[in-house]
Amino acid sequence: MTQRAEPVRRATVVTRGKAEMIGEGLERLERVAEEAGVELILDEEEAVKHGVDAAEDDESTDMTVVLGGDGTMLRALQRSLGTGSPVVGVNFGAVGFLTTIPAGELEVGLKRVFAGEYTVVELPTLEAESGGERLVAVNDVVVASSVIGRMAQLGWEIGGEKLGVLPCDGVICSTPTGSTGYNLSNGGPVLVWGMDAMTVTFIAPHALDARPLVIPRSRELVVENRTVDLPLVLLADGRQAGELAYGERVVVRLGEQRTLLGVLPEATFFRRYRETFAS
Repeated sequence: MTQRAEPVRRATVVTRGKAEMIGEGLERLERVAEEAGVELILDEEEAVKHGVDAAEDDESTDMTVVLGGDGTMLRALQRSLGTGSPVVGVNFGAVGFLTTIPAGELEVGLKRVFAGEYTVVELPTLEAESGGERLVAVNDVVVASSVIGRMAQLGWEIGGEKLGVLPCDGVICSTPTGSTGYNLSNGGPVLVWGMDAMTVTFIAPHALDARPLVIPRSRELVVENRTVDLPLVLLADGRQAGELAYGERVVVRLGEQRTLLGVLPEATFFRRYRETFAS
């Protein structure tokens, strides 16, 4: 985590769903930005959604401001990979664990952010390779049965050591970012921001010894479809990215790229965890 002291001068805007889903959020953001002397950049998709003019250039911006929940945050974090630009979220969603400003505090929070009063959390990504294709995930990579209710047989190994064949509905491999999502819902471990590790959590395993694992950067997970008559689906950040036929494999490891999550100084991981999940 590093302190940011530079004021914001240009910010990309990403919003959730349809325009009506954020109400007057964009107008409120525009007023704060105008007072702070911040230029807001909306790409063509966002501009059409909100009925405004799109940005005329694609120069880099100092940050991305999200008006939405965790799904919108993930989309913005994915888009900002490699730009060096952090993503700051105002929660207009249901959970909003990755956001740092409640919707009702938009003006106060963004005024502080635009003045440079925020920190940046660097979080690892995942890389998955299968069939010669490589993909990058911010949240998680999931291998699951393609038919609901049909159990799969997964061969798996970590760091080159074979760990057998496990009957289950699938497996979730998540980053610290994703550990509080689908992974948490399946009883997986939560990784505190700052950890350089990934989780391996099985979905509905038919075995008493199938416990979640935390894997360091020096190890990679290999999953092989050992189910003769059932293809497996490969998902990255909740979107289908391919299929694994019988005998096909996917390799998952921590990636070289990192996401940059902007947060207010007091919005620590444990405060967000307590407010979101413990209440």
